Amino acid sequence: MAEIHEFFRNSKQSHQKITSLTAYDYPTARLLEEAGIDLVLVGDSLGMVVLGHPDTTQVTLDHMVHHVQAVRRALSSSILLADLPIGTTDTVAQAVESSLRLQAAGADMIKLEGPLISQIHAIVAAGIPVVAHLGMLCQRILIEKKYEIKGKTPEQAERLIQEADAVQAAGASALVLELVTPLVAEHITRAVKIPTIGIGSGPHCDGQVLVVSDLVGLQPWFRPSFVIPKVDLATPFQQAVSDYIKETKNL
Repeated sequence: MAEIHEFFRNSKQSHQKITSLTAYDYPTARLLEEAGIDLVLVGDSLGMVVLGHPDTTQVTLDHMVHHVQAVRRALSSSILLADLPIGTTDTVAQAVESSLRLQAAGADMIKLEGPLISQIHAIVAAGIPVVAHLGMLCQRILIEKKYEIKGKTPEQAERLIQEADAVQAAGASALVLELVTPLVAEHITRAVKIPTIGIGSGPHCDGQVLVVSDLVGLQPWFRPSFVIPKVDLATPFQQAVSDYIKETKNL
């Protein structure tokens, strides 16, 4: 835990940007670590990316444990961060118990959505480093009905700033800001002592995180507006399969 705190503290103080991508399986995680990624996130985004659900609300703790175990086998130096899925943070006791399960599966840190101050404090007290998550919260999609950029009004901006201060005070080691207006994300980044990791929140955060399939163009049927894929892997993937089918049928 001390080493993780030191990593984030040094990153903030040295202005060394933190790099993070998602992984849900052994080969992807191994490739990310060998490429030099700082932080591998086993996100509840696996609900959409791996399991084919329309959102993250179908992901269970058992799902998360299964994928954390797979990713753990690939990593020796990158930090493994795991999401607490929906329904696992409703009470403080439940949040701690769920975090301990993810830690036992191999997670170095856990991430939870929302300004859950008591839960963050208790998880940290149990010896598990925490990354907080503010802004757009995917687990609230059934309530909010759509994904929206946060911080566009003065009231929203002030609430996000207050929440960032609160999760920091509760003991979070870092803070993910998802779909927060760049001006508000920059303000929070300058105001807090812990590093911010942005996703769709502009360039001024202390680090960035993306879903790996968005980065490498493996799911062309869905592309977030804030992501420009670095490569199109879907086309050669399909071409390789097509060539294999033709070759096999011609044997």
